[in-house]
Amino acid sequence: MEQLPTPPGERAARTTHASPEAPVHASPGASYTATATVSDQGVVTGWSEEARRLLGYASSEVVGRPAADLLADRSDRSGGPAGSGGTGPAARPVAPGQERWSGTVPLRHRDGRRLDSALLAHRRATLGEAAEWFVVSAVTGAPDASWEGPLGEWAFDRSPCAMAVFDEDLRLVRANAGMHRALSLTEAEMRGLRLSEIAPDPVSEETERGMRRVLETGEPQAVDGFVRPPGAGSAHGWATSLAPVPGPDGRVRAVYLSAQDRPAGDAAPRQPLPPTLAGARVDTPPDNARTAQELADAAVPRLADFAVVDLLEPSARGETPTPGSGPLTVSRSAVRSVLGGSQEARFAVGDRAVYPALSPPVECLAAGRGAVYGTADPAVARWVAQDPGAGWIGEHGTHSMMLVPLRDGRVTLGLALFSRQQGREPFDLEDLRLAEELTARAATAIHRARRTVREHTTTMTLQRSLLPHTLPAQSALEIASRYLPSGGEAGVGGDWFDVIPLSGARVALVVGDVVGHGMRASATMGRLRTAVRTLADVDLPPDELLTHLDDLIIHLAADETGGETAGGIGTTCLYVVYDPVTRRCTAARAGHPPPAVVSPEGSAYLLDVPAGPPLGLGGLPFETIEVDLPEGSLLALYTDGLLQTREHDIDEALDGMLAALIRPASSLDTVCDRVLTAMLTHRPDDDVALVVARTRALHTDKVAVWDLPSDPSFVAQARRNATDQLAAWGLEEAAFVTELVVSELVTNAIRYGSPPVQLRLIHEGTTLISEVSDSSGTAPHMRRARIFDEGGRGLLLVAQLTQRWGTRHTLVGKTIWAEQSLVDF
Repeated sequence: MEQLPTPPGERAARTTHASPEAPVHASPGASYTATATVSDQGVVTGWSEEARRLLGYASSEVVGRPAADLLADRSDRSGGPAGSGGTGPAARPVAPGQERWSGTVPLRHRDGRRLDSALLAHRRATLGEAAEWFVVSAVTGAPDASWEGPLGEWAFDRSPCAMAVFDEDLRLVRANAGMHRALSLTEAEMRGLRLSEIAPDPVSEETERGMRRVLETGEPQAVDGFVRPPGAGSAHGWATSLAPVPGPDGRVRAVYLSAQDRPAGDAAPRQPLPPTLAGARVDTPPDNARTAQELADAAVPRLADFAVVDLLEPSARGETPTPGSGPLTVSRSAVRSVLGGSQEARFAVGDRAVYPALSPPVECLAAGRGAVYGTADPAVARWVAQDPGAGWIGEHGTHSMMLVPLRDGRVTLGLALFSRQQGREPFDLEDLRLAEELTARAATAIHRARRTVREHTTTMTLQRSLLPHTLPAQSALEIASRYLPSGGEAGVGGDWFDVIPLSGARVALVVGDVVGHGMRASATMGRLRTAVRTLADVDLPPDELLTHLDDLIIHLAADETGGETAGGIGTTCLYVVYDPVTRRCTAARAGHPPPAVVSPEGSAYLLDVPAGPPLGLGGLPFETIEVDLPEGSLLALYTDGLLQTREHDIDEALDGMLAALIRPASSLDTVCDRVLTAMLTHRPDDDVALVVARTRALHTDKVAVWDLPSDPSFVAQARRNATDQLAAWGLEEAAFVTELVVSELVTNAIRYGSPPVQLRLIHEGTTLISEVSDSSGTAPHMRRARIFDEGGRGLLLVAQLTQRWGTRHTLVGKTIWAEQSLVDF
C-alpha cells in the first residue's frame, strides 16, 4: 500500500524538530477533539475535520492508508489500537479482547513536526459485525488557571464517590480518584474529552443531556447512571447528581457530577413506553404527512391535550436545512386536539408558519433537545408578544408546553409541540422522555422516507438523462418507443434502449436490461449505452459487438466488489441492424428475449435469434442471424419487465403481446400504448422498455451501383457515372463535390485495395452517400502531408468536403463511405 505523501521539507524537519529529545506539542488555542476510526487491520477508515486540524492531513490523504504511517518514528510499531501501529512511550499494550486503549503517541504532522498526543481508543463493532477502533485526542489549548484556585479545591473535597467537573462545553476539566476507579482512566487521560467520548454509550449521552439542562436552567438534576463501565452489564447502575458550579459573578461556569455506585439489584430499569403509547404507530413510511399525523394522534389525549407537528422543508437539492437562531419557516404537517375542530381549525395543515428569532421553538431546534415550559415563562411571553400565530397559548386554559425536535441521528427534521390544559398536571421530565421516544420513532420514518424519495428522484434523473430524449432522424425505419420505470420497492432498474444511425442508410436498434436496481444499475446502463454507441460507430457486426460488451462487463466486475451484481454481471442485450437497401435484418442477443416481427400480411412471430449467454460470463460465443424483412414489416424490441405479469406465465404473456401487435393501428404510438395496456394491468414491478419500428425500403431508383475494373484509367469513367446519376436525380449542384469524393475513394481502392471494386451511390432524403468497396481488409487512414509530398491529401479533402466518412469491414473486404448533406444545395 502507498505511504502517506511526504510533506515538503520533511527531511529538514526530522533533523531539527522531530527528534525524541525535542518533541513539538499542539499549540495553545481553542479546545477541540480530533477523532478517527481505525480497522482491526490497522487501516484508517474515518478522519474528522478536527483530525485534519491537528495533523494537517486531509481525509483523502489518510483514509485507506496504514495508521502506522502517522507515527513520527515508523520503527515504533508494536501494539496499539492500529494493529501494526505504534504505542509511544506511555502507552499500555493491547491485550487480546481488550476493548479500550490509552497512551501518548508521537505523531507526525504533515509539515514534518512531531506531536506527542494523548490518545484514547475504544474498540467497537460495526454494522457488518467487524470491529474497529474509535480514537479520540483532546486538544485543550492553554490551561485555565482558575481551576487551580479555590474553585477547584471546593469542587474536590475528598469523597468516595466518582466526582468530576465539566466546563461549559461539557469537557472534563477535573476528576477525582473515584472517577479513576470507576473508569480505569486517569484525570490526564480524560481531560478535554466529553463524557460521550470517554465512554461512548447511550447512558453517557443521556447524562450529557442532563448536564445541558443544568447549564441552561441552573438547577440540579438527578439521573440514573452516567456511564456503563468497561465490562459492566446493562444492570449496572449509578445514583448520579448533577449540580451547577457558579463563578464569582454568579453565572454557571461548569457542571459538577457526583455518582454513587449502586448494587446491580438496586438499579432502576429504564421505564418503557406505557402500553397505550408503545403500540401507537408513528413510523409508517413513506408518507411524511401520515407519519406526522400518527405522531399527533398517538400523543393526544394519552400524553397531551394538544399537539402540532411542523417539518422543515428540504432545499431544492433535497437537503434538510440546519436550524440557526434566526427566523425559521416550517410546514405545518399535523395537528390534533382534545377539543376537536374548535382548536384544530386555527392550524391549517399544509400551510407555512414562521417562528420568530430566539423564540422557544427556534432555540429548541438549534439546541437539538427537548424542553418543558410553563406558559408564564418569560421566554414564552416574549414569543406570544412577537408572533400572532402563538396566540392560542393563552386560550383553553393551556398552562404547560413541551417542545421536542424531530431528530434522526444528527439530522433535524422538524419540531413537535405538545401542551396540556387545566385539569392535568404540568409536564415533567418523564413526560419529556416519553415525547422524545415518540418523536424519535416518527423522525426515523420521515427521514427514511425522504431519503428514499431523494434517492429515487436522483436515480430517475440520472436514468432519464442517459436515455434518448428524441429519436435521431433517419429514413430506414419509422420508430416509436416507451419507457416505464419500476413501481416496486426495489427502485428504478437499468433497462435502456437506443436508436443509432449507421453508414449506408442502415439503422441499429438496441435494447438492454442491466441486472439490479438503483443508482448503480443506472450508472452501469450509462456505461453500456456509451460503449454500444462507440462500437456501433466502428460498424462491428452484432456478434462481435456483444463480445466486446461482454469483455467490458467482466472488466467492470473486476473493478467492483460487494455483491453478485457487481459491474452488471447478468446484463442482457439485443442488437439489431436493418439495411433498407437490401431489406435485410441482422441480429444477435445476449440472454435477452428475442424480437417480435409482424409481417405486412398480419402474421406475428418471434425472430429465431440464437440465445447467447448474458453479458459478463465470458468465453462463450454469440451468434448472428440474417433475415429478409419485407417493406412494412413491424419489428418490436422489449425488456422482460413487459412479460412479468402476475396473472399469466411467460408463454401466455408472449401470446398476449403478439396479439396486441397484430391489431390494426393508425400509428406506431398507438401500437405501443395498446401493447402496454394489454400487458400491464398494474404498475410494473420491473422497468419496461419497448421499441416498435416499421421497416422502409430504398428502391432501385434511389440506389446506383457500378462494378469497376481495377485499372486507374477507369477513375474518370467512375466520375462520369456519378455525374450522370446525379443529373438523373436532379442533384447537379452536388456534382463538383461528388466528383472529388468519388475520384479519391476509387483511386485509393484501385491503388491500395484488391479487386473487385464497386462504386455505389445512395440518395437517402437529404443525404447523398458515396461508397467504394474492395476485397482488401486494409483500412485507409488520414494523414497530414508535408509541403513537398505529391500525395496524402485525398482523405483530408474528403473529410473537409463531407459531413462524415468512415470504413466498415465486411465478410470479404471493406467499404469506404462518405456522406454529403444536400440541404445547402
